[in-house]
Amino acid sequence: MSPTLDQMQEARTALDAPLFSGLPGDIDVSFEFFPPKSEKMEAQLWASIEELAPLDPSFVSVTYGAGGSTRERTHRTVARIVEEAKLPAAAHLTCVDASKTEIREIAERYWEAGVRHIVALRGDPPDSARKFAP
Repeated sequence: MSPTLDQMQEARTALDAPLFSGLPGDIDVSFEFFPPKSEKMEAQLWASIEELAPLDPSFVSVTYGAGGSTRERTHRTVARIVEEAKLPAAAHLTCVDASKTEIREIAERYWEAGVRHIVALRGDPPDSARKFAP
């Protein structure tokens, strides 16, 4: 069964309205991104950021791979969001298996890049860990 002309016009009107326009009061939203692994994924990420930015998120965050596997990509991505998109951005920082010195160095690099917020996570113990001390 095909939609009627009225149904199609109603759907078009709904698409033209702001996302939260029918709700009372202010709505706070945030978005979480993962660092892109390829140029194609990076292009998709930036297209998404441009599309989502008008929703005025309270903040966006960028995830961090286990054992720091995406450390550099996370840093590059969140620094670029702060610099180019001008959105409040937080970098995830998984602390497991990292020394206090490493954590401090990572935090200082974020600060130098203009990143003022970090989502600090303990993280899961490495598979090889017999004894785990958080």
